[in-house]
Amino acid sequence: MSSKRLDGRTPDALRPIQFTRHWLPEVPGSVLAEFGGTRVLCTAIVENTVPHFLQNTGEGWVTAEYDMIPASTGTRHQRRRGSRPDGRAVEIQRLVGRALRCIVNRKAIPGRTVWVDCDVLAADGGTRTTAINGAYVALHDAFTALKEDGSIKQWPLTESLQAVSVGIVEDTTMADLNYYEDSSAEVDMNLVMTGSGRLIEINGGAERSSFSLEQLNALLDVGQSALVQIAAAQEAALQP
Repeated sequence: MSSKRLDGRTPDALRPIQFTRHWLPEVPGSVLAEFGGTRVLCTAIVENTVPHFLQNTGEGWVTAEYDMIPASTGTRHQRRRGSRPDGRAVEIQRLVGRALRCIVNRKAIPGRTVWVDCDVLAADGGTRTTAINGAYVALHDAFTALKEDGSIKQWPLTESLQAVSVGIVEDTTMADLNYYEDSSAEVDMNLVMTGSGRLIEINGGAERSSFSLEQLNALLDVGQSALVQIAAAQEAALQP
């Protein structure tokens, strides 16, 4: 593979990033997160209740759901109905919820549950990482609204949160894979990390052949560089 990809990017470059806040006028924590052609609507809605296991503990809860609208992939993606779970969607929503809980002081939101819904409107690779990046911004806005109306006294977020896909395609290490690159990758991986550089998840593996520790370190290096850029884009979007 040449030093440039089909979309003109260098291997370590990200797709154009945009976070459109307050995308739903009635929902303070609503963000349209865009990484290139991938678009995910992330909403954070607060309810004055907690799961049974947290009642009378003085703590709140953060949970997530993830799904794809039928037209998100160009061909119709079947809706989940009834009790038929979509294994991939369940895996991703557990990841999103777990990642968000790692950066929230739940004692600062006692008796409240924050539902973070991530709905994929258009999928061109990296939907789970786009969901995590947008969910952080949506959660930040939801907590800001609670703080401003006096519903909470302490700021709940302890860190920022970023995620990115990395991979090896035709022996080239690259970041923020689109669908074509992801589907042809020899190795693909997702990195989830806090703003201070602490890891939440490294999830990936070889698709066609094994890879070396040297290649793993190269993936982590390009991923860390990408995460810094994503954090800057989030911070810029969150400016008043």
